Parts: sequence; C-alpha cells; structure tokens
Amino acid sequence: MMNNITGYELQYNSERENLLIPEYGRHVQKLVNHCISLPTKEERNKMALAIIEVMGNLQPHLRDVPDFKHKLWDQLYIIADFKLDVDAPYEVLTKEELKAKPIKLPYPKTANKYRFYGNNIQIMIDEAVNWEDSELKEALNLTIANHMKKCFLNWNKDTVDDAVIFKHLKELSNGKIDLDAKEIILAESSSLISKKKATTTNKKNNKKNYGRKRR
Repeated sequence: MMNNITGYELQYNSERENLLIPEYGRHVQKLVNHCISLPTKEERNKMALAIIEVMGNLQPHLRDVPDFKHKLWDQLYIIADFKLDVDAPYEVLTKEELKAKPIKLPYPKTANKYRFYGNNIQIMIDEAVNWEDSELKEALNLTIANHMKKCFLNWNKDTVDDAVIFKHLKELSNGKIDLDAKEIILAESSSLISKKKATTTNKKNNKKNYGRKRR
C-alpha cells in the first residue's frame, strides 16, 4: 500500500522486504540484491568486494575479531540468501551449514544431590572405584573423603560427623566405597576449614566485642 503526500511515495516497513541481517540496514540489503542481479560474474565480483568494504566500515568494533573478513563474507552470503554467485576468497558458507544444529554437549557429571562438594567430586569417585585394590587406592579414597569433609565445612557449618561424609561417599560410589566399615578417622575439622573463613569468623567476633566494657 502506497500513500502519496506532496509528490512523495511513502512505504510502510511492514510492506518492505525482511532484512536478513538488520544490523546492516536496508541500503546494504538493496546493494546485495542488485549485486545478485548483475549479468556477469566479473561485475558481481567487483561489487561484492565493494559491499564487503561497506560492511566492514559499518562494523568497526569487529575488526579485532579473528577472521574478520571471513565473517563478513559469510554475512554477505546470508544477506543474499545464498543466491550470490561470486568468487569468494574463503570457503563458501552454505545454507545447510548455517541451519545445522550444533552437536549436543554432555552435561558435566556432578554430585547433583550434594552440590556443595563441587563438580569434580563425582569424577574423582568414579576414578577411584575403577582402581584395583591397593594401598594407593585406600589413600585415594581417604583423600576424597577428606576433600568432601572440607567442602562440607566450607559450605555448611564448622563441624560435621565423619559418619555423614562416609554415608555420602558410599551413596555417590553406589556402595563401592565404604570407609565407615573400616573405622577410618578423617582429619580434624579445624585443620580443614580455610584460613579465610577462620579469619572472617574472628573479625566478626572482634566486631561484636568492640566497644564492650570489661567487667
């Protein structure tokens, strides 16, 4: 629908062609459309290079991005809806590659039920389970248990019963690591609590005592 006001034709945006990459505006879209319509490849090549220069000037903040020119050529083909036949200096991006779904990445294996142990604890436990029985494996199991106790203390409170850690370790290892049955004693809580936490606690206590009169 066109409206004629004082000799000018007005066109609504809703009536115009959709912009495939709006950041470059309608003028670049028209340039690309004109480039597609040129009869010879020589003409199209020349105009495509000119359009790339214009696009680069419109996106100066991307100049430090690796493969900047390659990205511009990919965007040129997208704006042309992959109908542009020119001699590109890079491998031509295809519509199939653009629309291809990314490969799904597996979620990291974590102790979801006990997030305070961190993301790597389950990996450590799975590795320990696969080891052959030996003194080295026993040392690894003990190291894992002490690490779990440290994480528990840093996240939750200042003390925890070793039996709680053994229970969680047994659960996360599907019953394959049972330190409770071996009557193992873990490190003292005071030696596992981070110095930062202990310092913070002392500062809070000092702040509470500040200004109090001695009795």
